[in-house]
Amino acid sequence: MKPLSSAITGIPRSGIRELMDLAWRTPGVIHLEVGEPNFATPDHILEAAARAGAEGYTKYTPNAGIPEVREAFAAKVTARNGFASTPENVVVTVGAINALFLSMMVLCDPGDAVLIPDPGWPNYEIMAKAIGVRPVHYPLLPDAGFVPELEALEAAAANPGAKAMIINTPGNPTGAVFGRATQEQMLEIAQRHDLWVISDECYEDIVFEGPHVSPAAIASPERVVSVFSVSKSYAMTGWRVGYASVPPEVAAMMSKLAEVITACVSGVAQKAAQAAVEGDQACVAEMREAYQKRRDLVSDRLEAADMLVARPQGAFYVMADVSAAAEDGYDLCRRLVTEHGVATAPGETFGPGGAGMIRLSLAASDEDVRTGVDRVVDAMAAV
Repeated sequence: MKPLSSAITGIPRSGIRELMDLAWRTPGVIHLEVGEPNFATPDHILEAAARAGAEGYTKYTPNAGIPEVREAFAAKVTARNGFASTPENVVVTVGAINALFLSMMVLCDPGDAVLIPDPGWPNYEIMAKAIGVRPVHYPLLPDAGFVPELEALEAAAANPGAKAMIINTPGNPTGAVFGRATQEQMLEIAQRHDLWVISDECYEDIVFEGPHVSPAAIASPERVVSVFSVSKSYAMTGWRVGYASVPPEVAAMMSKLAEVITACVSGVAQKAAQAAVEGDQACVAEMREAYQKRRDLVSDRLEAADMLVARPQGAFYVMADVSAAAEDGYDLCRRLVTEHGVATAPGETFGPGGAGMIRLSLAASDEDVRTGVDRVVDAMAAV
């Protein structure tokens, strides 16, 4: 037999999933390794899905999404994200990860480079390597709340073949929120080096201090691919609906690619997502308030143990300093599962800048978050 694809076999697996698999095989483990909201999808969204099924939204849908759903997403972007969007700008995708992957494929050729934050979501690098694009890390500064180191970003942007820059705010795994001034500087660098900007805004509704600012509300939307999701905001991870607001020529190419990768998004799920963005947003505020309380609880507990790296301003993650452990993050996280009954994500899976840290998710129940962080702190006290 001829060998399998070297491009795919050479890609490391996400450490988040590796630890999740281990945790699911281990009884009694508290799951703080994955960003899975513990809330149920709100009732009005479930009711919209049931209506959609009864009304026949069970067939193929257009590659770019159902027209009225694209219209709803465009209206939301215009009203809440602060830049003009039309249905022609919108592509509905199978989760935001599909929008990110499609946009990277459309913007980059094999051999090009894409700038990714470090620490950053590991899937950025996995996507890039899968299509032959070189990931180039730019560092986020832990001591400054995980904002970008701008001189290093400038140097990365000058990398031969650099084609796009990923901005993720609120950030995974850091919980950092980039303010307008920081983004203006990042976007100036992108413009100087003629880079596309891929803006991952999946956690846009989970900001604890100050507003969320979309890059496309600052720079020309013609340079920015803005990616959104209903997964985190509305506890809809399993519905698999994301969307992007992009220049029309990019939208056309993303839709063309969607035909051969996913064909289309479930019509029932699209109508549920439409109900989410058009409906009462009180459910979002309630979930955000719960995440903020958990953020405060975990941050205070880690700070008292001298393990807090930075108090997150958004998303639902906290980075903990475990540099006192004389083992790499993967080994430590495996031991936390098998010996202490708590699953976390190793910092190294988020890039070299994550070494000496682990990520704790705040998306579990209040009790699991409280008990889980206690187990982490107690384990480190015994090091």
